[in-house]
Amino acid sequence: MSLHSSSILNEENSQGPKRSLEQQTPSSFQDNPLQKLQLASQEVLEKAKKSGRSKCPRCSSSRMFYCYTCFVPVETVPTTEIPTVKLPLKVDIIKHPNETDGKSTAVHAKLLAPDDVTIYKYPCIPEYKEKRHEVALIFPSPDSVSVKDIAFHLQKYSRKGVGDTDDDCSREPFLKKAKVEPTEEKDLNECISSNKNESIKLKKIVFIDSTWNQTNKIITDERLQGLLQIELKTRKTCFWRHQKGKPDTYLSTIEAIYYFFVDYHQEILKENYKGQYDNLLFFFSFMYTLIKNAKCGTGKE
Repeated sequence: MSLHSSSILNEENSQGPKRSLEQQTPSSFQDNPLQKLQLASQEVLEKAKKSGRSKCPRCSSSRMFYCYTCFVPVETVPTTEIPTVKLPLKVDIIKHPNETDGKSTAVHAKLLAPDDVTIYKYPCIPEYKEKRHEVALIFPSPDSVSVKDIAFHLQKYSRKGVGDTDDDCSREPFLKKAKVEPTEEKDLNECISSNKNESIKLKKIVFIDSTWNQTNKIITDERLQGLLQIELKTRKTCFWRHQKGKPDTYLSTIEAIYYFFVDYHQEILKENYKGQYDNLLFFFSFMYTLIKNAKCGTGKE
């Protein structure tokens, strides 16, 4: 069956009221803020759209573009034509058990950054207690901090004794009161600074994949308590299932992952952003355009 604009919209509306298209969509839906992304060719998705649903190579289920339970592209979408993104941090996604697989964008991250992304279905959550100094959680709360302040706040965990056992090269010279030349002292201070930064380096970021009304069950889990929480306050969602009554800064899972890494690249790594993570939105941007065109075709935009 060929996938036409009208059938896309009908499929969206048939998903039920929990996360259906709202009558009032985000203002960003009126144009396309995703047009400037530096994406790999989406020709493979165009071809798959025309040919319709295809089998999952693992479970043989009929899917469109990818299997959201096996986390693999369908037979009409060769893996060699899907871009791969390398992330500077590991990503854990905690998925709510009631989150509909077919509506979740978390699978996009697993498909596009398979080596760096792990998806857990709640109540399965890793133990983070002993590594709180190198793990942060993306979630808006009164205590959330911005991306640029991550290093400063992670220092608190280091001072509390978590991960404070590293043997840096500064200790022996200080204990012996060794005499050092100015140039040697400069190198020594740089070494101290480097080791301190290493001890508080962020290594993993955690995301919750759930409707906003269901997040309480996960965010209050004792295994997530004490983690540094980060909020992406300056970004607005383009998600076509934006939930009524929630601010437009509440992002879909894949948007949150993408925008976090863009900010991290600029604010923490201090490097110019040149589209390194744009392909995280490879599927999202394509589906955004399909849904937008479907809405235009039915006069609902």
